[in-house]
Amino acid sequence: MTALDPRGVSLAGTAPGTHTTVEVDPITLRVIGGALNSIAKEMAQILYRMAYSSLIRESEDLGAGIFDVNGRELCESDSTPMHCGSIPAYIRGIDRRLAGTYRPGDVVLHNHPYHGAAHSPDYGIVIPIFFGGVHVGFAGCTGHVSDVGGNFPGLCMDVVDVWAEGKLLDSAKIYDGGVRNDALIQHVLDNVRTPEQNLGDLEALIACARLGERRFTELLERYGLDVVMSAADRWMDYSEEMLRRRIRQVPDGEYAAPVSYLDDDGKNRDVPLAVAVTVRVEGDEVVVDLTGSNPQVPTAFNVPFEGSVLPTVASAIRTLLLDEALTEEFVPQNDGCFRPAKAYAPEGTLFNPDFPASCFARFSQINRVFDSINLALADVLPDRAVAGSSAALCAIAYSGLAPDGQSYWVYIEINEGSYGGRNGKDGLDCVDSLMANTRNNPIEEVELNHAMLAERYELRDEPPAPGRWRGGVGSVRQWRMLTDTFMGTEADNRTDPPRGLAGGHDGLPGSFVRNAGTDREEVLYSKVTQERCADGDTLEIRLPSGGGYGDPFERDPAAVLDDVLDEYLSADDARTHYGVVVDVAAGTVDREASTRLRAAAR
Repeated sequence: MTALDPRGVSLAGTAPGTHTTVEVDPITLRVIGGALNSIAKEMAQILYRMAYSSLIRESEDLGAGIFDVNGRELCESDSTPMHCGSIPAYIRGIDRRLAGTYRPGDVVLHNHPYHGAAHSPDYGIVIPIFFGGVHVGFAGCTGHVSDVGGNFPGLCMDVVDVWAEGKLLDSAKIYDGGVRNDALIQHVLDNVRTPEQNLGDLEALIACARLGERRFTELLERYGLDVVMSAADRWMDYSEEMLRRRIRQVPDGEYAAPVSYLDDDGKNRDVPLAVAVTVRVEGDEVVVDLTGSNPQVPTAFNVPFEGSVLPTVASAIRTLLLDEALTEEFVPQNDGCFRPAKAYAPEGTLFNPDFPASCFARFSQINRVFDSINLALADVLPDRAVAGSSAALCAIAYSGLAPDGQSYWVYIEINEGSYGGRNGKDGLDCVDSLMANTRNNPIEEVELNHAMLAERYELRDEPPAPGRWRGGVGSVRQWRMLTDTFMGTEADNRTDPPRGLAGGHDGLPGSFVRNAGTDREEVLYSKVTQERCADGDTLEIRLPSGGGYGDPFERDPAAVLDDVLDEYLSADDARTHYGVVVDVAAGTVDREASTRLRAAAR
């Protein structure tokens, strides 16, 4: 990235297109708004139902939407915020090379992390949309493919630079004016370990974008370019104003989260990496400043600024201030939500690395930024902030040579963490948190297709973090390998556990253990590169549990009893952490004894 304005950079698009602005009546406005949302959702359905790799097909690690000629987002699918929020940056990266050359029938493949991509495994497909012979917009989608070549299968951590990550595809026209470039596509497939999966995913991405192109063109044919784009402008302005209205209700000021620390960079062991987040609120705008965060590192554990940091900041501010559970009005997700939220990160740091540093493994860092934004604003948003969440996407790539000896099998799994408690609600258990929003992969699907046996998959045994509203519980999963298997990870165990809020207790860190409970037990680092698990070895993965919110001694005794009966807590836990005396056999609370115990503790 070039030098950044210290006031911050926004993800919002540039000026509107060339349409003529017209008045749109309220009914037509709502119809067009509904149509845009439906287009994005249908695009995502096509993608995840057609995809070959389990990460897209089962976990829905994807994004799709429609964008105007300047890359402003008109609508996005209800999938991973990172994928949707980064597509405008993909378009800007593609435009720098192809602007002025687009033709009907073009299909562009892009994954360059220094030119807009979220990271190189997220293939982006962008199709220019033409109407009446004029370029009016784009249909775009992204999905995480199983392998992009490079040093190691699936995931890479200890790599020297961005070229070592895999095949970089910078604004490559795989269809030019409707003519398919088979030689280029074959070249891409010849440089990955999972050519069949990648080809299936590529065709699914193309089908997704083509559907968006067709549906948006149909909308233009029905209502006309001026009406549709004027309605889209109105919806974007409406979303912007709704978010700015909420920002104006936050007192102006500078709010800093406690500095948190990532485990390490995957190579320099036990050297923690600082994440410093300061949120500045001024009028109806927010700037998230990452000054003070760690310098960039010599591994893949850096973050693309435009493709990953900016979408995270926009998503965090929108999520906190326009929480759907607390906002009566419908507010669509579009370019308007990006405009008031800006970000700044000094060059040469973890969140704005200098080319050609690798930035393949960037998700635990951006989840920590999201978590820190939330914690920074906790005092001024007590009804919306959440105690510390797991905030560490746990991605693991399992791989081995396929029986044919000509390719690899690669399985990438996203393990589930948890949310912290919030004012009025307990934290969510065993779910991807913050920027992830991916689903778990069914055990049956994994066992059917790979030499792995699930011996355990459940909530962690340890009790949740105490609070008036308890923290969520992370998952624990144990795999037994049925063949020699290589493993690469880009997780973070949270050596500094998720923070409690308002008197709630901190959560729990996670762990990776090979052959747990045996005389060969070995604790692994959260980030490994091509670690070998032999046939018969087991791997136990524990994800962090979220922090609690509020004084545990103010928790409703009935809720404590429910947790005991549901085996989240023991009777001793209830007495020690909540001041509640439970008769397990009778399934009741001794309210008099509990009142005395709580009074004595106070």
